[in-house]
Amino acid sequence: MPKVALYNVKGEEVGEVELKDSIFNVPVRSDILHQVVTMQLANKRQGTASTKTRAEVRGGGRKPWRQKGTGRARHGSIRSPIWTGGGIVFGPKPRSYNYTLPKKVKRLAMKCALSSKVADNDVLILDQLELEMPKTKEMVNILNNLKIDKKALIVTLDKDDNVEKSTRNIPGVKATMVGNLNVYDILKHDKLVLTKEALERVEEVYE
Repeated sequence: MPKVALYNVKGEEVGEVELKDSIFNVPVRSDILHQVVTMQLANKRQGTASTKTRAEVRGGGRKPWRQKGTGRARHGSIRSPIWTGGGIVFGPKPRSYNYTLPKKVKRLAMKCALSSKVADNDVLILDQLELEMPKTKEMVNILNNLKIDKKALIVTLDKDDNVEKSTRNIPGVKATMVGNLNVYDILKHDKLVLTKEALERVEEVYE
């Protein structure tokens, strides 16, 4: 079983934690990670792009000139797609880009993402993380104590408004709870910081 150090908010090592092999020591499948990240990014797309067809563009109610005898090409509407200001042919319309993958694939991707962080020594476990009130300066001090100077994802057991608000103004740092943990966020951030309670829940959910 892989082992990682257990820290307090002062950056002091207060123990050691054993991680489950079935979750944190899985062969990393880059193809599976790619599939799940692509799905997540697709599901985030709004799909609100929209263009007007010739039926929706304003104007063009009457024939611009008579059919024959003018020497010009015949036309039935100034809103034809070949006219400037005309409708768009096969343009984008509001749609959903959402799709899903099998649960087994998503679970495996999560294990691969966590295992890759452990393999790169980018996982830190905190014995606890409690803030009396939202304070960005206090969170910056905690990160400095842990020697984190890169993008970091902080994971708590449940939603913690004080922690989330304290990280909101720190570039590259995001706080989330176990229920919202996802592959994209794990891979996007350089460091993964979990509270001991959050780690236990992760092992319970993905066992």
